[in-house]
Amino acid sequence: MTGTATHRASRLRPIALILLPLCGAVQAHAAPARFEQFTYQGKAAEQAPVQAGQYRNPILSGYYPDPSLTRVGDDYYLVNSSFAHFPGLPVFKSKDLVHWTQIANAINRPEQLDFTGRRISQAVFAPDISWHDGVFYIVNTCVECGGNFVITAKDPAGPWSNPIWLPFEGIDPSLYWEGDKAYIVNNRAPEETPRYDGRRAIWIQEYDWRAGKMVGPSTQIVNGGVDIGKKPVWIEGPHIFRKDGYYYLTAAEGGTSVNHSQVVFRAKELRGPYQPFEGNPILTQRDLDPARPDPIGSAGHAKLVQTRNGDWWASFLAVRPYAGDFYNIGRETFLLPVKWKDGWPVILPKGEAIPHVAEAPRLPAGPLPALPTSGDFSYTDEFDGKTLSMQWIGIRTPHHPFYRLSGGALELESGAPIGDLNGVPAFIGRRQQHANATISTTLRYTPAGNGDRAGLAAVQSDRNNLFFGLTRIEGRPVVALYTRDQSDTDSLIASAPVATSRPVTLTIRITGGTMAFDYAVDGKARTLKTDLDATLLSTEKAGGFVGTVIGPYHYTPAS
Repeated sequence: MTGTATHRASRLRPIALILLPLCGAVQAHAAPARFEQFTYQGKAAEQAPVQAGQYRNPILSGYYPDPSLTRVGDDYYLVNSSFAHFPGLPVFKSKDLVHWTQIANAINRPEQLDFTGRRISQAVFAPDISWHDGVFYIVNTCVECGGNFVITAKDPAGPWSNPIWLPFEGIDPSLYWEGDKAYIVNNRAPEETPRYDGRRAIWIQEYDWRAGKMVGPSTQIVNGGVDIGKKPVWIEGPHIFRKDGYYYLTAAEGGTSVNHSQVVFRAKELRGPYQPFEGNPILTQRDLDPARPDPIGSAGHAKLVQTRNGDWWASFLAVRPYAGDFYNIGRETFLLPVKWKDGWPVILPKGEAIPHVAEAPRLPAGPLPALPTSGDFSYTDEFDGKTLSMQWIGIRTPHHPFYRLSGGALELESGAPIGDLNGVPAFIGRRQQHANATISTTLRYTPAGNGDRAGLAAVQSDRNNLFFGLTRIEGRPVVALYTRDQSDTDSLIASAPVATSRPVTLTIRITGGTMAFDYAVDGKARTLKTDLDATLLSTEKAGGFVGTVIGPYHYTPAS
């Protein structure tokens, strides 16, 4: 994973409903937009050579937040949040905790969850994956679209079941297994009236996994956080495990931005009382100089796992800003060893920076994935398979077809406009996984009417996104760049006349916080715009919890 790899994405293991063609009002009169390839080249901003016996952080580059990790025998499985993107809840497998291959999207059928009306950073938060008695479990929350639920699968590659809904408030449920009993621990409101904004609590309740229902009393086991006198905020992402006669509860605290951290408590009894570690937090970067070179920040939301040889490791999220607290690629999945000190786990001592390169786990090297997830890499999708590979995602749950693969091309019908919360745009994209990236596609499309458009969209949120492609303005076909920065309407940044009778290649060049836009016809390349301020696609400006997703888009206004 140290070098550059090239991958033909359409040759990944297909999932029949990987993107059940999303929906929106399909305009019957609109000709489809035909995309003949999609190419991605990514390079990290930091220079961190990897030597033999080492691995690179992050282990999953780009928008792969809230990692939950479990071991079954010699195999490791990991699942991430995906919010209102569909398909969702990507599931990965590894032998060595370093090299990961996506094997599923646990949410890949419209009947599982309906994201209609949900903003991109709503819907499915912080999943947890576990295994018991031959069955895999994911517990999760669909924010404002059903609440807490469980899905199951005998094979982690799927199919995963429809949700079993759980009758309690809050987010971030996880399963703790003890013998043949299961318990769900999660973030809920405190039992008393909250004393301040952001005050939450951690609760535990037994889950009857055979009947699929909660049983017995709910018990509050953490109130507010480590020290309620200091008004801790957003205690969340809890996980419980047992070691040496103690129950350990780890959780995130401090919110998901620069004050993010991981803390730990322990108790002799499952329902407490839980005492916090005097050395908390066991992971944070909030006390470090923000001007340090190649910073990694906002670290937390960890889950610990023990290898078969007894070593402990933690997966967690963090970010790599290109300037200040600006990052466009979202929260990423990192890995660090866990050291035990006087009966307490420590992921990283206070004052230490998360390393970009570290010593690899003492595990047999796993197979190299066909598509790398870390380091510098590139890939091309020729759209020559029968189905799209599972890395392609759209916005909100599909209900009607809008795409097809035909003759080595991806054809998109029209869908809803980006930003229409009650519709699904004809947009499918891939995560931007590097601060420096070049993305291109070759497009055959002639806009028939003013406002018709097809090309590449880069989407951070429903109100922070851009479109670069072919459209018609005042009766003339043009290549154009539109942006939205905390807006529900487009701003035209640049346009130029273009012949649409032949294929047009569109290229976006990203360098940290700036972007450039090129187009080519008959091999003659031109630049439409350079030095666009790309911070409009940053989490700092857009808010929310996702990363930029870039891909083909087609929209024809209703006549």
